[in-house]
Amino acid sequence: MDEDALAEALRRSLGELVRAVRTVDTMPPGEAAVLGFLDRDGPLTTADLARLRGVTHQSAATSVKDLSAGGLVRGERHPDDGRKLLLHLTDAGRSRLQRERALRAGALGSTIRETFTPDEQRRLGEAVDLLSRLTARLTGH
Repeated sequence: MDEDALAEALRRSLGELVRAVRTVDTMPPGEAAVLGFLDRDGPLTTADLARLRGVTHQSAATSVKDLSAGGLVRGERHPDDGRKLLLHLTDAGRSRLQRERALRAGALGSTIRETFTPDEQRRLGEAVDLLSRLTARLTGH
């Protein structure tokens, strides 16, 4: 298999894996994404979230509104521009995100145990290291 065919097979397989794992989610993907960005990147504006998610400002604002109403996100005036809100993950939001991540990890972990031999699990771990290097190269991190 040449590099382009490998790249396409990898892209397709990873996309299918992500979609399969998301079937256990208990919250809308957009809301989970917002919580994840706030957890990883700290306080952000709605415009920041829209850019990071690759969605419109309106779409990000809808997710933020729903998360705020649920007490998962709180806003405070931006210190550099009082017209903007800086969004923070609340303790309840962090707990909800941890539950979502645990559901995903649990579903994936049990499937890994049921599907792969110990040697295949070791090889899968090596593949994760390779994928992490690939991601770092693509993102510059």
